[in-house]
Amino acid sequence: MTGPSDNSRFEALRSALADVVAIPVTPFADDGSVDRDTYRALIRRLTDGGVRTLTPNGNTGEFYALDPEERCLVTELTLEEAGGSGATVLAGVGHDLPTAVAAARHARDAGAHMVMVHQPVHPYVSQEGWVDYHRAVADAVPELGVVPYIRNSRLAGQRLAELGELCPNVIGAKYATPDAAAFAAFARDAGLGRFVWVAGLAELYAPAYWAVGATGFTSGLVNVAPEVSLRMRDALRSCDYPAAMEVWERIRRFEELRAADQSADNVTVVKEALAALGLCRREVRPPSRVLPVERREEIAALVKAWSS
Repeated sequence: MTGPSDNSRFEALRSALADVVAIPVTPFADDGSVDRDTYRALIRRLTDGGVRTLTPNGNTGEFYALDPEERCLVTELTLEEAGGSGATVLAGVGHDLPTAVAAARHARDAGAHMVMVHQPVHPYVSQEGWVDYHRAVADAVPELGVVPYIRNSRLAGQRLAELGELCPNVIGAKYATPDAAAFAAFARDAGLGRFVWVAGLAELYAPAYWAVGATGFTSGLVNVAPEVSLRMRDALRSCDYPAAMEVWERIRRFEELRAADQSADNVTVVKEALAALGLCRREVRPPSRVLPVERREEIAALVKAWSS
């Protein structure tokens, strides 16, 4: 059961999702460990730049390349650094169900406001099992908003509707299937007004998804150029699609490089851009790779053009 205070709190969280949802990178030090000082500096840069919703342990943060202690550390650092800014923290959780539940409880105890549940990567995912998995996480942290990360194009919208009936704290969905028509149908089958719909494929898909129901979008680009992502958000909020598409044209090549080869260089391109700005080492963990020199030069030129 939820009372009036719960509803008020969840409404504030719904507003936080209807925004640019930043996915911070996880920088690594010379010895390969998480670079705590650089991570803090990158979080400050985001919040100082006007970003108000942060997802530590997202895919752009190399979630699957971090060990459990590192994932806890990243959540804690985000909360410590963003605490005075008023930013909302949506911590990523996932893996096997006990690990996901433990991570959600850790995020709650550390002070996070919501958890994003990564798409289950088990090779055998039934639709009923998808509901059971997310219900177990949501039931473990009824105080937190819960946001499923949907990358499975076979999942029916009715399943999210079912989950929402069972778990009032499931308040939004990050939808990341590259098909705007499929998203539009899914959102309406699940309940367009019941959930906050976050376009999970970043700025490249944000205008199309916004036109059919999304009110927020995720971003890795925001690590590099917060003002560019916020400009697109403001244009979309004003229904100024020509202005949004002007931003889209500027970042198109950057996002295409990230999306190429089934997003093989998704994280690497962002870290390379940060390296070009002198903000972060370019190193990533396998199975990602450092980019070849000619690609690095192209990314440096793109970043320079954004500031001109």
